[in-house]
Amino acid sequence: MAKPDSIIPLLARTDLFRGWDTAHLTACAAAFRAIEFAKGEMLFSRGDVGNRLYLIAEGRVRVAVVTEEGRELSFRHATAGSLVGEIAALDGGPRSADAVALSPVLAYSLERNALNELCATHPAVSTALVVYLCRRIRDTSNQLEAIVFHPIEVRLARFLLVALGDRKAEAGKRIPLELGFSQSELAQLLGASRPKVNAALGLLENMDAIKRTIDRIFCDPAKLAQITQGDDV
Repeated sequence: MAKPDSIIPLLARTDLFRGWDTAHLTACAAAFRAIEFAKGEMLFSRGDVGNRLYLIAEGRVRVAVVTEEGRELSFRHATAGSLVGEIAALDGGPRSADAVALSPVLAYSLERNALNELCATHPAVSTALVVYLCRRIRDTSNQLEAIVFHPIEVRLARFLLVALGDRKAEAGKRIPLELGFSQSELAQLLGASRPKVNAALGLLENMDAIKRTIDRIFCDPAKLAQITQGDDV
C-alpha cells in the first residue's frame, strides 16, 4: 500500500486531482498501491485487460502503438504526475496502446474496482475524470492535426514550447532544456523520421530559435512561438 503522506503531494500536481481539498486527496491516496518497473519493462501491452491505471511518481514511460509492419508511433511520454492506462481502467475494455518503462519507474496503481468505488462515494472524482478525459481528447486532436497539417519544424517548435512549460527566459537569454530521451524517441513523438527531426533541429537553429549542445537545447520561447504561428523569424 502507498503511504498517503507520500502520494498526496504527487496527486495534487496532476491534471486530474489538482485543486482538490485534503479530504478528497486523502481518500484517493489510500486506494493506490506502489509498484516498480525496471527499464524496458512493460506496464501493459495493447489488447491487455484494462484492470488498473497508473500514476507515475518517478521515471519515464512511453505510450505508443505498433503496427503489424513494425512501425511505431508514440502518443506521449508520461513522467512524474502523469496518469497512464486510465481509459481502459474506466471502461474495462482492452488496452489501446503499449506502455513501456524508458527508465526505472516508480508508479502507484489504482485498481478498476477501487476507482469505481471512489467515483460512487466521491462524486467530485467522476466530474474531475470527465474534465480530464475531455482535455486528453483535445490534446490528442491537436497532436493529430499537427502531424497531418503542419511541417515538422512547426511541430518541433510546439513540442519544445510544451516541454518548457511556464518557464520564462531572462532578457537576452535562452532557456536550457534537457529532453531526457533520444532523438529517435523525439521522432516517434512527432510522427516523423529521425533524419527529418535532425533537419528540423538544424532549421530551428538556423532561425536562431534554439542552440544545441551535446546534452541540452537552449530555447528562445518567443522565436519558437513565432514559428508555431507560421511567422517569419
